[in-house]
Amino acid sequence: MGTIITNLSECQSRRPWNKGRLAGQKSPLKLKDVWAIRIRLQLANDDRNLALFNLAIDSKLRACDLVRLRVSDVWARDRANLRAIIRQKKTGRPVQFEITEQTRDAISRWIWLYGHAPEDYLFPSRRKPSWHLSSRQYARLVTNWVNSIGLNPANYGTHSLRRTKATMIYRRTGNLRAVQILLGHSKLESTVRYLGIEVDDALEIAEQLDL
Repeated sequence: MGTIITNLSECQSRRPWNKGRLAGQKSPLKLKDVWAIRIRLQLANDDRNLALFNLAIDSKLRACDLVRLRVSDVWARDRANLRAIIRQKKTGRPVQFEITEQTRDAISRWIWLYGHAPEDYLFPSRRKPSWHLSSRQYARLVTNWVNSIGLNPANYGTHSLRRTKATMIYRRTGNLRAVQILLGHSKLESTVRYLGIEVDDALEIAEQLDL
């Protein structure tokens, strides 16, 4: 199982592609939305994007970490790993994530059909095969995915995929500490703000009042 070691000074020196743009908190996808996008990608035989989408949901990684994954981070001994660990670009802290069976199947198909060496980027750029898919390209794909199932792209972004499974886990278990670990947050308060729990809970209470 490999790990990603990033050059933090290089990361800090690069200007974010979305700097200066309005960026509110993006909504997580609902389970029905996840399956709608997944089925569309399956029907289109879009092996790369199916693997990318599934892994984005499972890993709960930021875009900058997801696009930099190498084959060796998720693949060993001719099969996809059950779990993976990488070092986060933003914080430098390691984070682990599970890889579900359907995601392993998608990754396996992508790797076997197109042939990737362990040191290769898992999702190479189609314009520059020696480099990885950019965060901007990934953001465009997310926009296309949500638009294809009738959702308003203005309400969704790459963080929607990062938040999707984390939100589902919290709603099902109420275990904030578990979600904090999975997202790689150093403080529980960061997880609360990221999930928008207080806002969502307040809205749910308000909706129950019939005045």
